[in-house]
Amino acid sequence: MAHTAAPAATPSPPAPAAQADRRTAERSLLRRVLARPEIGALIAAIGVYLFFFAVAPSFREAGSLATVLYQASVMGIMALPVALLMIGGEFDLSAGVAVTTSALTASMFAFQLSMNVWVGVIVALVVSLAIGALNGYMLVKTGLPSFLITLATFLMLQGANLAVTKIFTGNVATDDISDMDGFSQAKKIFASDITIGGVDVKITVFWWLAFAALATWVLLRTKFGNWTFAVGGNKDSARAVGVPVTFTKIALFMAVGFGAWFTGMHLLFSFNTVQSGEGVGNEFLYIIAAVIGGCLLTGGYGSAVGAVIGAFIFGMVSQGIVYANWNPDWFKFFLGVMLLVATLVNLWVRHQATRR
Repeated sequence: MAHTAAPAATPSPPAPAAQADRRTAERSLLRRVLARPEIGALIAAIGVYLFFFAVAPSFREAGSLATVLYQASVMGIMALPVALLMIGGEFDLSAGVAVTTSALTASMFAFQLSMNVWVGVIVALVVSLAIGALNGYMLVKTGLPSFLITLATFLMLQGANLAVTKIFTGNVATDDISDMDGFSQAKKIFASDITIGGVDVKITVFWWLAFAALATWVLLRTKFGNWTFAVGGNKDSARAVGVPVTFTKIALFMAVGFGAWFTGMHLLFSFNTVQSGEGVGNEFLYIIAAVIGGCLLTGGYGSAVGAVIGAFIFGMVSQGIVYANWNPDWFKFFLGVMLLVATLVNLWVRHQATRR
């Protein structure tokens, strides 16, 4: 008796529930990507780069990129701890003049006392960390806003920088320390060039990237990173669950002090002398780089990578205007445009990430 073969079974279409689960997973992945603080800054950075790449032919050269990275690194080394502090819910308006204070301290302490420059470098580190610790201590003990605490520090440092420099040098600038013991070794660490493919790249670029990797690891992989987000979100709730709020706040301000010290050492060993009036206004540039990178002014949100991208945008704008042969007086205008555009892009990205 002949048997007829049963028709081959045709695959049934995926169940509606399975399709819905797949679409939900895809949307969830997209939302996770959009929820990253640095995504808006990355979009803005790509746009800025393509713009200057198109309008300024010299911007495309390797040497130009090295200059852009250098400008970004000097800004970015300070923008990193400032971003961490903003994630922790605070500001430091003394960060700009603190850089000058660090450089002045190292220069005058070494030169006036005829010591090895490394003695001045170490003393400057102690002074910078002490300034940060004092800002943090005053904040947690008085309960005053960090805006007021650090504004007072800004004014005191600005006045002290000028007055003390005049007392010891009789001028508004420090003496040249390039012929002192230890100068060449310190310059190699803080202000040397590294040649890559025939292009000289400042060592600050590599320090900047190393600090960024360290800051990212601290934020995402350590308890201190969790504490930083917690105190920035709600310090009272953080304290209620055992977060050491006082320690975290002071440590964040000391991190800004460390960044001011390192940047000050770079300036000192790059130019051999320091003008006592420098640094005023740079604190806003550090904050702008952090905000462009996705940090919220209210705290509890942001990333180190975003601060890196924000500083890179600053470097591209500052040098792109020069390479495009535009009037450099427009720099602050374009920086303001970048701040506004990046903020709006960040707002849109976060809206898309939270929309159902």
